[in-house]
Amino acid sequence: MEENHNEDDSKREGLLLKKENNYNCYDENCPGCKVERAKQMKTDMSIRNLFNIWLVVLCSSLPISSLFPYLYFMVSDFHIAKREEDISGYAGYVGSSFMLGRALTSILWGMVSDRYGRKPVIVFGVITVVIFNILFGLSTNLWMAISMRFLLGSLNGLLGPIKAYATEICREEHQAIGLSTVVAAWGVGLVVGPALGGYLAQPVEKYPNIFPKNSFWDKFPYFLPCFIISVFAFVVAIACIWLPETLHNHKDNNKSIDKAEALEGGSNNDDEAEEEKSIFQNWPLMSSVIVYCVFSLHDIAYQEVFSLWAVSPGRLGGLNFTTDNVGTVLAISGIAIIIYQLSLYPMVQKACGPVTLARLTAVLSIPLLQSYPFMRMLSGFTLYAVISSASILKSLATETIATGLFILQNRAVEQHQRGAANGIAMTAMSAFKTIGPAAGGALLTWSQKRLDASFLPGTHMVFLILNVVEGVGVLLMFKPFLSVKK
Repeated sequence: MEENHNEDDSKREGLLLKKENNYNCYDENCPGCKVERAKQMKTDMSIRNLFNIWLVVLCSSLPISSLFPYLYFMVSDFHIAKREEDISGYAGYVGSSFMLGRALTSILWGMVSDRYGRKPVIVFGVITVVIFNILFGLSTNLWMAISMRFLLGSLNGLLGPIKAYATEICREEHQAIGLSTVVAAWGVGLVVGPALGGYLAQPVEKYPNIFPKNSFWDKFPYFLPCFIISVFAFVVAIACIWLPETLHNHKDNNKSIDKAEALEGGSNNDDEAEEEKSIFQNWPLMSSVIVYCVFSLHDIAYQEVFSLWAVSPGRLGGLNFTTDNVGTVLAISGIAIIIYQLSLYPMVQKACGPVTLARLTAVLSIPLLQSYPFMRMLSGFTLYAVISSASILKSLATETIATGLFILQNRAVEQHQRGAANGIAMTAMSAFKTIGPAAGGALLTWSQKRLDASFLPGTHMVFLILNVVEGVGVLLMFKPFLSVKK
């Protein structure tokens, strides 16, 4: 028994030596080696790393979602819609322009991060938020608004690299919490952003004692939330100077390191040959990306429909909420996401696994979503409380599914392909999300014209179509379609 134990120890030492040789005996000039050494020595500042990831992702998500509560009114101010029910359709075009830009450039930014590092791409992406979000707040017509959103989407390519970064900066046993932080920050941004937009848009009307009439704030009523977010992004850009780089930069670094890790894990030659295949032949990656795209289409369409439906007048089947009401509902959801993702999700995911947990939450969210139209029968505080509770549950389900799929995507590839893999996921997802806002706005516009239909009148049809999309995603999460790399 003792001989076997000694033999195992010597074998492990040999593998570690081989791995260290593949690391080129730790290159002091390589930032990736420094991160790896810190992880092995357990000296990495986990909380600080998670906080850095949180700030960067939050900075990226806020400008996307902050326009949702006031986009209906912003497009209305452009006086381009001839009928009131057409406003939602034009609002969808503005929302889609960001995703179109991101779809066209995400693979490029992923490849850049694989070659030059995660940090430069992250810093550049944060700076684009500072510039183009301010310009969007100064938009005076529909085409300027669409152009600024398109440029912000195409030049802000940090979301793919930050997912790779979150995987690489954490020890393997902490990768779930790293990616959970990405999803939590993104989800919080998607709910805090609308809250900022809801409270800060049209400040002259809401806070006349602070913002006088006929002032700059009256001429540009949607500039204030954009300005606040850009100031926050400027602070984050400065903080990124101290962000540690995780990419190795010495010759033949990544592949040799990946092979050493494979040796330590006991993989065989067939596994190594599989890793050398084209990234597009990696079915565990591609299947998880496809499933992610379907759920992304559903999520962005839901966000667009919910925000526009909530502020639409009651005579068009809406809830007749103010932007403040929508902002409060989504802010409450954001707090719930923070608590869930950083405390409960890692434990539940460890017990159930990311795939099983994602399947379960997706199935449970279908009846929840179909109950939304019936909530209009309520009124007053009861309506407000029920909508808030439903929004919280729906947000938690969305973040659970996204986190599980992120884990599968980043485990399906090694470091030298991780940036490109996340870029592919972002490109495909953005292409689907380009369709989402426009489709969601068009669906809501169509539903507002059939309030008296005998079959699924008004928003009943909208939420049914959203559920059909989510149902397709649920089916694709099962074998033989979804493949998981061990």
